[in-house]
Amino acid sequence: MSQTAGAYHEKTRYDRSKMGGHFLDWQNQPETIKRYDGRETVAMPRDMPLPGEDLFSLYEGSCKTRVSNGVFDLEELSRILLLTYTLTSQSRHANGMFYYRSAASAGALYPTEIYVMSHGVEGLDHGIYHFSIHDHSLVRLREGRFSGAVSRFVNDRASDGMPLAFFLTAIFARSAWKYGNRSYRYHLLDTGHVLENLHLSLKALGYPFENTFDFEDQRVNHLLGLDEEREVALAACRVRGELDSLETFDPLVIEDLSETVKKASQVSPHEIEAPLVPAVHKAGYDLNSVETDLKVCNHLGIISKSRIPVFSGSRPEPDLPYPEAVFRRRSSRNFVAETLPISHLHALINVITATDSGGMDPYAHSICSGILTNDIESLGDGFYLVDEKEVRLGLVKPGDFTGAMSRICLDQGWMAGASLHFMFMTHMTSLEEAWGPRGYRYAMMTAGIMGERLYLAASALGLGCCGIGAFYDGEASRLLGLNETSRVLYVISLGILKSMRKRDALL
Repeated sequence: MSQTAGAYHEKTRYDRSKMGGHFLDWQNQPETIKRYDGRETVAMPRDMPLPGEDLFSLYEGSCKTRVSNGVFDLEELSRILLLTYTLTSQSRHANGMFYYRSAASAGALYPTEIYVMSHGVEGLDHGIYHFSIHDHSLVRLREGRFSGAVSRFVNDRASDGMPLAFFLTAIFARSAWKYGNRSYRYHLLDTGHVLENLHLSLKALGYPFENTFDFEDQRVNHLLGLDEEREVALAACRVRGELDSLETFDPLVIEDLSETVKKASQVSPHEIEAPLVPAVHKAGYDLNSVETDLKVCNHLGIISKSRIPVFSGSRPEPDLPYPEAVFRRRSSRNFVAETLPISHLHALINVITATDSGGMDPYAHSICSGILTNDIESLGDGFYLVDEKEVRLGLVKPGDFTGAMSRICLDQGWMAGASLHFMFMTHMTSLEEAWGPRGYRYAMMTAGIMGERLYLAASALGLGCCGIGAFYDGEASRLLGLNETSRVLYVISLGILKSMRKRDALL
C-alpha cells in the first residue's frame, strides 16, 4: 500500500506524552558541502555590483522586467547564485569551522542543493552543473545542450527552449540525522526558503522566469546524476529567453553518469535510516494535471468574525537594501516585550500576500495563513486569518495565545516574548483529493517560501525572526480550533529585539 501524505504527516507528529530520547551520532554528522571528486570546476566571479532595490518594492511588483534575448554571461549567473544561496557567517565548533547560509534551514543542516542547466551562458559551456556553495563555483556533470530535455521533463506553462534552468534538490540524510522520519517536512520547508531567494534574485535582475513543482521526478533525478534513494529534485525554475538551437538527440535517451557522481549524494559514512521519507516522496511521483479551485482556508473549520483592512502604503522604510537583507538574514529570538508598530505588521502582511510573478500562484491556495498577535499598536491581541485576496485580517478569536503557542512549540519559552506568530496551515484531506500525495510538496514548500519572505522582511526592518517546524501537532490544531483533518505546517515568530532597542536608544 502506498504512503499517503496525510498518513505520513500523522505518523511523524510530535505528541507530548510520547516524546522519546534522541541522541545525535556526532561521529556520522552529515557533511553540509557536496563534493565531486575529479570533476571539472568552473570558478565564478564574486566581486561585482549588486542591485540596490528595496526589498518591499520587489514584492510590490514595481521593478521592471528586462526584455531578454537569451544572452547571459557567467558574471550574471554568478550574481543570481550569490543572491540566492551563499555563506554569510561562521563559527568555530569542535569539528572545525561551521558556515551559515543566506537561506533559513532547520537545525542549520542545509539539505538543499542547486543545479544549473546552461544552454546560453557566455563563458560557460552548454551542460548540467552543480553549484558548489563553499567556493562559489560550478562543477560540470554533463556536457551538451539539454534545454529540450528539460522542456520535455518539466510540466510547466512556459514555452520550449529556455537557455537557463535551476533545479533545487534535497539530500535526505542531512536533516534525517537530527529529525529522523519527520525530516521530509524540513526538506520541503528548507527548499522553499532557497527557492524564494532565487525568485527574488531573478526579479531584482529583471529576468522573466517560470517556476514549478511539477516534473517527471525520475527523469530529472537521472539528468542531474542523483542517487534518488539519497537525494531528489523538488523544484525547478526556468529563465525565459531565446536559443541558438536545440539538441538533436533523443531527450529520453540520456546516458547514466558514473557511480562516482551518484556517490556524491552520500554525505556521511553511516546515514540515519528514515524509511518514511523516501516512501512519501515516491508516493508523489504521479503528476496530477487536473485543474482545481481549491482554497484550503474554506476547509479548516474556523471562521473569522470581523474584517480589518491592511493598507499597502503604510509600511516603514527598511533599514537595509534587498541584497543586505539577504546576506544579514539570521534566526534571531532575543525578543523584548514592547509594542510593535502597526506599520511593521502591515509590511509583513503585504509581503506574504504579494502576488507571485513566477508561476507559483496555482500552489498558493494549498496553504492558509494566520497570525497570533501580542501587543501590536492599535490592534487587539488575538488569532487572525489573513485574507490574501483582499489583503485584510479576519479575527477568529480574541486573546493572547502567544504564550500557549510557545509551550506547544516544545516549551520554547523565548517565543512568548514575540509580537507575532505567523502560522501556515492546510487541510490534509482536500489537499490530497485535489493533487494526490504530491500536494503535500506544494503545501510545505509554499509554507517555506512564505517563511523566507518573513525572514527577509524582518531582516530589512531590523526585527527578530525565527521559524519553528517542531511542535506538538495535535495541540497546535486544538489551540487554533482547527478541525480533525487540518494541520499547522510551519510557525514563524517575529518581534522587537534587545539589540534593536539599544540601537534606537543611541539614535
